[in-house]
Amino acid sequence: MKKKLTSVLAVSMAMSAFLAACGGGNDGKNAASPSASESASPSPSASESASPSPSESAAPKVEPFSMTVRHIQIGEPRKFRLAILNSVLDNVKKDVPEVSFELDGVEDSVNRFTKLPAEMAAGNPPKIFSLFAGAGDAQKYAKAGRLLDLTPIIDELGLKDKFLNVLDPWSVDGKVYGLPIGGNTEGVFYNKELFAKYNLEAPTTWDALIKAADTFKQNGIAPIAVGSKAGWVPNMFVNTLIGRIAGENANAGFITGETKWNSPDVVAAYQQYADFEKKGYFTKGELGKTYDDMLNDFIAGKAGMMFDGSWRNSAFTDQLDAAGKPAIGAKLAGKVSYIALAPVPNGKGDQTAMNANYAEGYGFSADLNDNEKAVVKSFVKNLFSDEMQLRGLLEDGVLPSMKLSDEALGKVTSPLLKEVLDALKNSSKTFPHFDQIVQSKVYSETETQLQKLIAGKATAQQVGDAIQKVQDAENAAAK
Repeated sequence: MKKKLTSVLAVSMAMSAFLAACGGGNDGKNAASPSASESASPSPSASESASPSPSESAAPKVEPFSMTVRHIQIGEPRKFRLAILNSVLDNVKKDVPEVSFELDGVEDSVNRFTKLPAEMAAGNPPKIFSLFAGAGDAQKYAKAGRLLDLTPIIDELGLKDKFLNVLDPWSVDGKVYGLPIGGNTEGVFYNKELFAKYNLEAPTTWDALIKAADTFKQNGIAPIAVGSKAGWVPNMFVNTLIGRIAGENANAGFITGETKWNSPDVVAAYQQYADFEKKGYFTKGELGKTYDDMLNDFIAGKAGMMFDGSWRNSAFTDQLDAAGKPAIGAKLAGKVSYIALAPVPNGKGDQTAMNANYAEGYGFSADLNDNEKAVVKSFVKNLFSDEMQLRGLLEDGVLPSMKLSDEALGKVTSPLLKEVLDALKNSSKTFPHFDQIVQSKVYSETETQLQKLIAGKATAQQVGDAIQKVQDAENAAAK
């Protein structure tokens, strides 16, 4: 599962995700295609044929064609996003009946760090593909001429003013080369039943968090569920620890040199993670645990808390999905709450600031013919619509990347999803995950080094030094 410098997202942007009225623009429908049944001009002579001239003939028939769609909607946690993608593709087929799609599902880190870079280097990426924002992904590929400029399409569809202030990391020189399907925050899910059982306060303060962790450990329960087999999972927690300890603006300085990975404040964030590890606050054997394992342990009551993306709220509903199946964590419906990570003592910056990401989306190959471009236009029209943005919010807990009306937001009935929205609303500032900012080689190194820290094979200082070495090399190469 699972960048030229982006601007830090202001809280006004985050708030507008939920409170702004729908922007202007057309209804997203394609204009009618030219008629293929023009009448022949009257013949001046009865002996002349009444057939239309070549210039009056119907447009050439479009032969059936296929397009590959690379996606990362793999497994149970992303089943709702896959369902939305399939609905979009069904709608595209109505607009362009000649197209058929070949779905290519790939785990997100494999796509981002292995397959897509190789395809971009060879000049043969899929026609439609999952793409991440920022200097290491969308902006890099755009500068290399590999991505389709979407600016004319979103202008024609009337979407330009409907997006929130989230397109900078998808843009180069004012042109847009990818679009985010939605966003998320990252925070603490906690089991209210377990907290009540042990007479614990909600972990809204650092002292309450530590007391809960110690109590759960003493009673044979993992304080915090973690599955660190994929490095991006524990990186969520580290990212917020950096925001709490080094300040919410720290991440923005890595590619400018204003922030160093081996500075005392950033190293202190890694040390805090290492301290939690030594105290036994994380799931035992976390390096062998997958992201799905992390959720399963939390659902089974084997852990009292879980640091995860806000999208996870969709796992804890008693509503049946479109196939009539219950959510994986339905038995915990109404028993789970979501909050921002508590302020860290002596932390710098705004301790109410919250991480907010709009880094996952789609890009399109620059090498497309006219028929394929028609498919892309329909794909954008159908995916970036009020209907699909609302579905993403209600079914998958994905925060909208576009303005939704109060009427649409009024359809949010899940108490847990409302807590997600409230957590973001109550944060005075937001900051992006560093994977939206740093180059892909740097981010990959953060995963490698964090896993070494978890395994006890590197100290926090060694981790910071190793990442900074890669950051220096990448920054120098960008000059």
